[in-house]
Amino acid sequence: MMKPYLPIPVLLLFVLSLAAGATVGAASPVEPAPREGRAQERFLQLNERVREHAGEIDVLFVGDSITQGWEGAGREVWETFYGDRKAVNIGIGGDRTQHVLWRLENGNIEGLSPKVTVVMIGTNNSGLDRNTTAEMLEGVTAVVERIGEKLPDTKILLLGIFPRSRHFDEQRGKITQVNQALRLLDDGERVHFLDFGHVFLDPDGSIPERLMPDALHLSPEGYRLWAEAMEDELAALLRD
Repeated sequence: MMKPYLPIPVLLLFVLSLAAGATVGAASPVEPAPREGRAQERFLQLNERVREHAGEIDVLFVGDSITQGWEGAGREVWETFYGDRKAVNIGIGGDRTQHVLWRLENGNIEGLSPKVTVVMIGTNNSGLDRNTTAEMLEGVTAVVERIGEKLPDTKILLLGIFPRSRHFDEQRGKITQVNQALRLLDDGERVHFLDFGHVFLDPDGSIPERLMPDALHLSPEGYRLWAEAMEDELAALLRD
């Protein structure tokens, strides 16, 4: 029986993709894409929330489930730090950069003119079966650029993607590399980069359960660390 084989060009492409860390068939992080199910339901709810607060927002939070979690585990900390700051949260669990790009074009920031937009997105693009580090960088950069175009009067506080996984691994390494490059988006005027992921780590580099019970999503204490680490920069931008 003849052994199955791959044609030379296909085999070469496969080998090169592995060498580059690429994922065959991975969704593009820069092509706006909608979602279905519960994510779509929340998207519609956020459109209504935005309509209700049009013209009244000073601080906008954009992101995935970690940002959405301000409405769950982070609720009390939110009230303490942002309850009187005219803040709105448009995070959706499971979102990748391409989903945020789609939301930005379809009503999630319609009518808003926040003084500061806090952005933290990309962890859901970091899976080893998803996007490369270069693609992740492209995706986050595209989100920042689109917000700048849609909200020309906002200051963008771009946060480094938070660390994940209980211990050091390849996925956390990808995130660290992307954060190093994201720092270069800081222009000191419109875009300000802030990376405080180290506050979620123990001295041995592990992520304690008390801060991230599943080594990804924050506990109430984790949200307090987030708010405290961001406060000086956020307050300075709001005064501007």
